[in-house]
Amino acid sequence: MFRNLRRAVCAAAAALLLPLAAGAQSAQAAPAVPAAAADAGAGYWHTSGRQILDAAGQPVRIAGINWFGFETGNYVVHGLWSRDYKSMIDQMKTLGYNTIRIPYSDDIFKSSTVPNSIDFSSGKNADLQGLGSLGILDKIVSYAGQDGLKVILDRHRPDAGGQSALWYTAAVPESTWIANLKSLAARYAGQSTVIGIDLHNEPHDPACWGCGDTATDWRLAAQRAGNAVLSVNPDLLVFVEGVQSFNGVSGWWGGNLMGVAQYPVQLNVANRVVYSAHDYATSVAQQSWFSDPAFPANMPGIWDKYWGYIFKQNIAPVWVGEFGTTLQATVDQQWLAALVSYLRPTSTYGADSFHWTFWSWNPNSGDTGGILKDDWQTVDTVKDGYLASVKAPGFPGTGTGGGGGGGGGSTAACSAAYTVTSDWGGGFNAEVKVTNTGTTAVSSWKVTWTWSGSRTITSLWNASYTQTGTTVTAVNASHNGAIAAGASTSFGFGGTPGGGSAPTVSCTAA
Repeated sequence: MFRNLRRAVCAAAAALLLPLAAGAQSAQAAPAVPAAAADAGAGYWHTSGRQILDAAGQPVRIAGINWFGFETGNYVVHGLWSRDYKSMIDQMKTLGYNTIRIPYSDDIFKSSTVPNSIDFSSGKNADLQGLGSLGILDKIVSYAGQDGLKVILDRHRPDAGGQSALWYTAAVPESTWIANLKSLAARYAGQSTVIGIDLHNEPHDPACWGCGDTATDWRLAAQRAGNAVLSVNPDLLVFVEGVQSFNGVSGWWGGNLMGVAQYPVQLNVANRVVYSAHDYATSVAQQSWFSDPAFPANMPGIWDKYWGYIFKQNIAPVWVGEFGTTLQATVDQQWLAALVSYLRPTSTYGADSFHWTFWSWNPNSGDTGGILKDDWQTVDTVKDGYLASVKAPGFPGTGTGGGGGGGGGSTAACSAAYTVTSDWGGGFNAEVKVTNTGTTAVSSWKVTWTWSGSRTITSLWNASYTQTGTTVTAVNASHNGAIAAGASTSFGFGGTPGGGSAPTVSCTAA
């Protein structure tokens, strides 16, 4: 019902239209996090009430991104036709995402499946040559772990042909679903980069919750599958999405968790269940609440009813595994600002918050677009900026990945490029790209410029700033100060009035 466009294959790249500053002004710079908290996340995780705790009992927050493709006919994450996979994982880390949700279909377990659309020229993706889908997944998991990112595996479809309402089809029975889940759980046993498995993506009508029919009761199926996963890897988290309808109340596919109150998922290993909701804006489909005269003030009550109560009543952690929008409509900008606020800013609540993975990293999601623009390189800083307040620290890496590494000894150096991304006369949006031009990693940076006329910043994301007269100084946020040699990061802002020329900018690195 809502998913045909968003699961577009590689040929369907969406044209993104940037919103005006009104939407972007709700974004905040990513919060500073105490140094002790930055070490949280080691080992396997478990739940305690509404929180997720690491192996040492420290609370952690999943603040991540969806990178799709394994579930499509490419049988591998998208974008490898354009870039090296390591460079994209490094960029995710630089932008402050700490977790990757990776959708897949059961087709990747077939010996006849061959990944395609990977560019091996100029040394790109060299270590993926000759590998099948599971071998490539191993490489992605390994490098993400080196970089300090966690991975959640998402059984997105039974096959590459499309999504299914139930967890099984005539071609892919429940036995195959469970066998493949167990295979993945066993494959990554002992590798705590993979923290858990999302059992099935977006169950929807006729899937039910608590109806007792083993053929359609998703809650019972999740218990069977969850226990099977834990039987071979008891350290994993089990992520269980909602359904579409419960007691006559319908919502997003996978987004209705109202039945948890009466029928919780009960597994043989305690403290492993994380409930997952999906929520979208009008670029995906219309819902009644978008036309409510009270919108967007009505939205917290909607979210409370469908899934937020689970967190607020301390029943279990809640992870919004998918949410996204093209941001083309004002209502969508208002929705995203309201949802980000509802998810609880890290600066105020730390890891005592809702967990999330944004849809998507990919630009070729037809009804949402992505954090990357169509060139698979440039960051949509307006969209990314909305998420700044709910980003969270990364986790201890397992080795020497990119995203912060660099050669030693040389003086730190950086450059900055200022680009006006939109201008409507009364105001403007701009992006500043900061590049490490030295041969060693930098740990922090500062960018300064002076406008030729009187202009004022109205909002800024992915950095903090001071403005004295017409001179602005922007300093990195906590999540993007570290830049590997040759790598880049960016921040954006809105200002008023528009119409001015781009100033000369200077960059200082440490």
